[in-house]
Amino acid sequence: MTDVPSWPPAWIRAGLDLAVLGSLTGGPLHGYGIAQALAGRGFGVLKGGSLYPVLNRLEEAGDVTASWVEGHSGPGKKEYVLTDAGRSRLRDGLSDWDSFTTALRQLGGS
Repeated sequence: MTDVPSWPPAWIRAGLDLAVLGSLTGGPLHGYGIAQALAGRGFGVLKGGSLYPVLNRLEEAGDVTASWVEGHSGPGKKEYVLTDAGRSRLRDGLSDWDSFTTALRQLGGS
């Protein structure tokens, strides 16, 4: 089993919108599922105060849609789905991050 990386908090804050979008590429998830997916990729344990404002912002921007889904053995949960606009934002954002990291590498002499 490989170790999960741990990213500096400033990096997590900077990349959280894209990370949330990326977590939804496999299909709909509720907030807890998104948090688990991100924790498994080195984003640590996200609190609702970090995650839900991002989800609200992405929903307002049209990058995700949200709907209530009935719970099987408990209350319903809000489920988030990536939209075409969100896929485009993710693709463009990842390209921008690639350019950014390339520039950092060039500054570092690598």
